[in-house]
Amino acid sequence: MKSWPAWRRKDGGYESLHSYRKARIVYDATVHFCARFLEKRDRTYDQMVQAARSGKQNIVEGSQVSGTSKELEIKLTNVARASLEELLEDYRDFLRTRGLAEWTPDHPHAQRLRQLNRTPGADYETFRKGIEHPDPAICANVILGLVRVTNYLLDRQIKALERAFVEQGGLREAMTRARLEHRAKGRKGPKG
Repeated sequence: MKSWPAWRRKDGGYESLHSYRKARIVYDATVHFCARFLEKRDRTYDQMVQAARSGKQNIVEGSQVSGTSKELEIKLTNVARASLEELLEDYRDFLRTRGLAEWTPDHPHAQRLRQLNRTPGADYETFRKGIEHPDPAICANVILGLVRVTNYLLDRQIKALERAFVEQGGLREAMTRARLEHRAKGRKGPKG
């Protein structure tokens, strides 16, 4: 039996996925951000929270179905990626419509954020200072950076899932192989 890639657990162990851990930070940060900087009745408030939730939850659901449907796992991981791309654009809109600058990759804060993202076991606490900063430009840029990292991880995860599907197939293919092997054994019959 082939071994499973380290980033993916056969039993749906989504909590070990880097993409999930980052998506959870993004969700918690977005809930906090929206409560502070958007009106509760503003439609964008709900859309941002829902996009962040969808990103996280579709990683969970994709991981949970991984044992029975590789195709659905890929589809749900793509939905997570699309939801987070929508969220990324919401943060960019927030900055642009308020005349706030989006950090360039060489901005000192962006460089510091990259360092923090390399911290093993990073969680919300790792980024709290930036996420909860009084300046909305800093908050939005920190979360925007976290969304980008999560999207990067999901892009890699999707490519790996697609590669594994092409090489190994899914449940249907495995069941077809098993049926064909069983039939082939039956045709040979018992020797006696």
